[in-house]
Parts: sequence; structure tokens; C-alpha cells
Amino acid sequence: MSRPVVDDEIAETGRAGIRWWMVALAILAIAGVAFAVGRFSTFSAAGPLTPGDASAEAGFSRDMQAHHAQAIQMAMEIYRKTEDEELRVLSYDIATGQAGQRGEMYDWLVQWGLSQSGGPMMAWMDASGDEHGHGAASGDDLTDAEAHAAMGMATDAELAALQNATGAEADCLFLDLMIRHHEGAIPMAEAVIDLGSEPRVLDVAGSIVAGQSAEIEAMRAISARLGCAG
Repeated sequence: MSRPVVDDEIAETGRAGIRWWMVALAILAIAGVAFAVGRFSTFSAAGPLTPGDASAEAGFSRDMQAHHAQAIQMAMEIYRKTEDEELRVLSYDIATGQAGQRGEMYDWLVQWGLSQSGGPMMAWMDASGDEHGHGAASGDDLTDAEAHAAMGMATDAELAALQNATGAEADCLFLDLMIRHHEGAIPMAEAVIDLGSEPRVLDVAGSIVAGQSAEIEAMRAISARLGCAG
């Protein structure tokens, strides 16, 4: 006699279970949409933004790659022929250290979707207000030769002289050229620290300032030991 009541209760329980699952699925769907909207708004408003083509980071990466390439060339030249063990070790450290940094700078531009070249050299430093003594005046861009000189880079004639020199002459010429080269790199690194905001770029620039300052002191000490003029 009580069977229909039991059936009704079971049916009601089943309907309640179905309603519960429907509510649970609806809650999950709403939560999923809310999460997606939150992620979208996070990326849109505060997501990582990569440096643009005219940014200090992009200009620094391009110019410092060219700067490092010449340092590597000079360091490997003296590494092959110097007989001074301290200079051999230092030149090897300069070549390998700057090769690693140069590769990382190349990769930055790839990750940012930017070309490896673009714009006049050192133009990105204009915003520094010439604080570092290298920025060209706005609208008065440096030629490549002028930029190379401002960056402390060796001329073709100086590179040829280094290649042809031997013995103590080669050692002293290398030290003179590389000290000047490092002295040109430090203001560039200081400029991107002032103007940029990309954390890894700032870290590398800081290591350039510290590392090359220490190498300048080491090269000056070697120069004095070897009795180089100047």
C-alpha cells in the first residue's frame, strides 16, 4: 500500500540530484568564465609588455652587439699570439663573456619580435639628455663612424695594426684599444639602466658596468707591468 509513496520519494530524490548537478555545473561554468575574464583582464591591463622598436632596450641590444663583436675580434687576436699568460687569460675571459652576452642580446630581439638592426646608432640615448656624454642631439644623428668613435671602438686602421703587431707591441696596443673600448661601453650600459625597464636587460647592463670597470683596472695594471707607453 505504501509503494507509490516510496516511488515518489525516490523520483523526487532523483530530480533533486539532477537539479544539484545542474546547479553545480552552472557554478563551475560561471567560475570558468570569471577565471577567463580575470586572466584576460590581467594580461590586458598588467601583462608583460615587450620593448618596442624605438625603446632604449632595443637600441642598446643592437648597438652593444656590434660593440661586443669588435671586442671579441680584438680579444681573440691577442689571445692567439700573446706570450703573457695573464693577458691570455684576460683576453679569453673578455671574448667568451662578451660572446655570451651578445648571444643573449640577439635572442632578446628575437623574443621581442624586432629586427636585429634599426635606426641610427646611439639615437636611443637621446632621451638621456646627453647625461652620459654619448647621446646625439635630437635631429642631429651621428654617422656610423662618429658613433663608433663615441663608443670607443677601434678604427679599421687600428684593427689592422693590431693584427700586424707582434710581441710587446701587440700586447700594449691591445690594452690601449680595449681599455678605450670598455670605457665606451660603460656609459651605454648606464644609459639603458636609466632609460629602460626590462629587468633582464637592466641586470645585464649592471653586470657590464661592474665587470668592465674591473677589467679596465686589470688591464691598466698589466699595461703598467709591461711598461706600455701611456
